[in-house]
Amino acid sequence: MWIASGAAWAGAQQYEPLAASVQAALHAAVADRTSPEPIFPSEQEKYAWMAEMSRRLTKRIPDKRARLGFLKSVYYEAQRAGLDPQLVLGLIQVESNFKKYAVSRAGARGYMQVMPFWVKLIGNGDHDLFHLRTNLRFGCTILRHYLDIEKGNLYRALGRYNGSLGAPAYPNRVRAAWENQWGWNQPTISATR
Repeated sequence: MWIASGAAWAGAQQYEPLAASVQAALHAAVADRTSPEPIFPSEQEKYAWMAEMSRRLTKRIPDKRARLGFLKSVYYEAQRAGLDPQLVLGLIQVESNFKKYAVSRAGARGYMQVMPFWVKLIGNGDHDLFHLRTNLRFGCTILRHYLDIEKGNLYRALGRYNGSLGAPAYPNRVRAAWENQWGWNQPTISATR
C-alpha cells in the first residue's frame, strides 16, 4: 500500500519486553544531554553537507534557522547512534513528512513517530516526544536497538520500527526516500589550491 506523496506513513512500534540490561543501556542512551554539535571529517564537509541538505529541505522547513538547527540535530543524533544521517532523514520523511507535531492513529509522536510507551520504558516523565532533540534521540536509539536485535539487517529493523516486521512496503519506502531524496555523495575536496 502506497500513500500519496507528502503524506506520513506512521506506524506503531510494538512493545517488546526488554532484558534489564538492555533497558538500562537504552535508558542511558536517551538520558545523555550532551550538546548536539555534530562532528564532521572537516569544516568543508560540514558546510557542504549542511548546505546541500538545507537546500533539499527548504520546502518542508522554510525557516532557515529552524532548518539548520533541525539538520544539525539530525546529524548529531544519527551519528551518536551509529546511523547514516540521510537514512534518518528518509525515515522522518516517511514517518511524519517532517511535521514536528505529527500524531499517528496508533499514538506515535513527532518527527520520528515514537510511541509513548518508550518514554515509560527507557525515559522519564520529563521527556516530551514533540521536543526536537528528545524525539530524534529516542527515534535514533530505538532504530539502533532494532538494528542490533536484527544483527544489522536494515530491512527487518525498519519493519520493527514501524510495527510491520515482515511486510516489505515500509522498509522499501524508507530505503527509497533515503536513496532517492537524501542520498549524499560527498564531493571530492581537492587538496590543491
